[in-house]
Amino acid sequence: MGFCLGATTGEAGFPIAFTAVYVVGFIAAVVIGSIAWYNSKRPAGWEGKDRPDFIPDIEKDNAEKES
Repeated sequence: MGFCLGATTGEAGFPIAFTAVYVVGFIAAVVIGSIAWYNSKRPAGWEGKDRPDFIPDIEKDNAEKES
């Protein structure tokens, strides 16, 4: 709430709220992108590599059966 009050009174300062949104969004994009990449078809040279333990398994057959 304090961030909003500072913006309405015309105080100049570093926009911490906007920076926090960008940082959190970047971290979320990296995490979601990593999960999607590990669950996708492996690129050339990565076919024999194992999936890391922290990446959840996503089964493609479930989506086709439900529709």
